[in-house]
Amino acid sequence: MKENNRIIQIIKDCPKVELHLHIEGSLEPELMFELAKRNNIKLPFETIDEVKKAYKFNNLQEFLDIYYKGANVLQTENDFYDLTYAYFKKAKEDNIVHAEIFFDPQTHTDRGIDFDIIINGIYRATEDAKKDLGITSFIIMSFLRHLSEEDAFATLEESIPHLEKIKGIGLDSSELGNPPEKFKNVFKKAKSLGLKLVAHAGEEGPTEYIWNSLNILNVDRIDHGNTSIRDKELVKLLVETKKALTICPLSNLELKV
Repeated sequence: MKENNRIIQIIKDCPKVELHLHIEGSLEPELMFELAKRNNIKLPFETIDEVKKAYKFNNLQEFLDIYYKGANVLQTENDFYDLTYAYFKKAKEDNIVHAEIFFDPQTHTDRGIDFDIIINGIYRATEDAKKDLGITSFIIMSFLRHLSEEDAFATLEESIPHLEKIKGIGLDSSELGNPPEKFKNVFKKAKSLGLKLVAHAGEEGPTEYIWNSLNILNVDRIDHGNTSIRDKELVKLLVETKKALTICPLSNLELKV
């Protein structure tokens, strides 16, 4: 037991980089209730314990259901700031020195929240975390793949005045039935604007989604990429090209590859 505790402490003390973090998904039950009270929003949960039980999801869709319910409490620039800075304070406890943060603007703009409010709150927290906590970070704007490419283009257009705050674009949300090639034109446009390209692929979807993210979207990195293990040629390509996969072992624990 003492040896295990020593190993855990060594891991905790090691400087780390977090490459796969959805900022809305980091919303803890306590802050969810605090923001709901601040903004006079009725939650579909009565207690903090009820929220914690809901976070024991079994698949991607169950996670997304609670994810979107929680996002409703985010209304103001300060809400997005508090959400993001709360993540950084927790990251500091685990000696994370750099984070690459996904955010989903369409989750909020579709609720009537201005893009400026979202990005300014998140960005202000990243600047304060760098100054106060010594944690550097990049912001990645993700498109919701269950929506249309036209919606993604509208979001990209809204982001243009803020491109100095955004490192790249991503693709997330419900994967099955929403292949990466659906967004080939908006990814091409984002590339022309100087943004890095990443995409969730192979979390639940087939290996073809990974192939098409590489060959059609021309991504710089694959997020998840779990199902690549089903395809020896794909694994070989990933090794040869040294393409990074931001795999999430805990959230994908039940995935049968």
